[in-house]
Amino acid sequence: MPNLALFESSIPVAPLKIASLEGCMELASNVNNYMIEFRNNMKSDLTSHLIKGYKEPTYLAKCACPRFGTGEAKGAFYESIRGADLFIMVDVCNYSLTYTVCGHTNHMSPDDHYQDLKRIISAATGKAHRINVIMPFLYEGRQHKRTKRESLDCAIALEELIEMGVTNIITFDAHDPRVQNSIPLNGFDNFTAYYQFVKALLRAEKDLKIDNEHLMIISPDEGAMHRAVYLSNVLGVDMGMFYKRRDYSTIVNGKNPIVAHEFLGDSVEGKDVIIIDDMISSGESMLDVAKQLKERKANRIFIFSTFGLFTDGLSKFDEYYEKGYINRVVTTDLIYRTPDILSKEYYLEAKMSKFLATIIDSLNHDIPIGHVLSPTEKLHNVIDKYRRNITF
Repeated sequence: MPNLALFESSIPVAPLKIASLEGCMELASNVNNYMIEFRNNMKSDLTSHLIKGYKEPTYLAKCACPRFGTGEAKGAFYESIRGADLFIMVDVCNYSLTYTVCGHTNHMSPDDHYQDLKRIISAATGKAHRINVIMPFLYEGRQHKRTKRESLDCAIALEELIEMGVTNIITFDAHDPRVQNSIPLNGFDNFTAYYQFVKALLRAEKDLKIDNEHLMIISPDEGAMHRAVYLSNVLGVDMGMFYKRRDYSTIVNGKNPIVAHEFLGDSVEGKDVIIIDDMISSGESMLDVAKQLKERKANRIFIFSTFGLFTDGLSKFDEYYEKGYINRVVTTDLIYRTPDILSKEYYLEAKMSKFLATIIDSLNHDIPIGHVLSPTEKLHNVIDKYRRNITF
């Protein structure tokens, strides 16, 4: 745990409570286990003497959103959260959950999860000392700007949460972090998973050479450029990018179809390649980029994506893996993953629960989170250990 001295010498703002919506229970449980470990390892008794409930057997609050037969619901806490520093965790992408509407089964949509989040906030408002929302996949994050007469869903949602009494919103790899401009006077923290990606890959691939002659970072489109630039600078390797040539004369499924991916960059021949983006939706763009890189004689192709949505299933990924177009797909455990993807030979999971626990503990202690926001030092350390064959 970083900066332990800071934690031991600071007073939490209030007793900690973590309220997880049903779709985020697995991640919240892992975070809770790390929180228990962190605080049991504290050598100083300063905080435990001054803050009641600092060391607890669990920090998970008992809460739920039960539904009526019509599909309507309510948010409820089954224990006191008065005076607590409350962190509410929600996974708006967990479509595996269902509920009944007049005898018919519905799968939970992002809209349903967001409504449940508001219900839990409503149940806590006026009781909790502070309300923080941890929403790894930012609700409506792709509808972040207006290009014609259309809604601005993400900005409206952020404003709504703040008006309900939320103090801090914590998210990961927002599609466009500038959406925080809709709530400029409130807390909005956007974290990344670069360190966890690299760590997962290095543990699985023991012969990876991290230098300019053997590795290259690729951005699959213009929007992911800043991710590729950062990772290439930290790893000290070249980068390239594709840009999407679209047919703006037609609209398919609400967007202009991609005609081709055009490549800008040096030769990838014989090099291992990392393609990095914030999410895999259908995966069509990512797989087309991987195929084109293979046609340019790239060696192994690794895909980094914070959110593996796989909205069109995994059959295309299976096909491309069998054909040798892709070697690894690395995503985080921040959102729901199907048992199918977890069983795939090519899939690697970047575990984020310890990182999330560090974020929560830092905010609860009200200490600087600069060491958490920037993974540069940790990346350099893990690469150094990898080159020296030291276990990490």
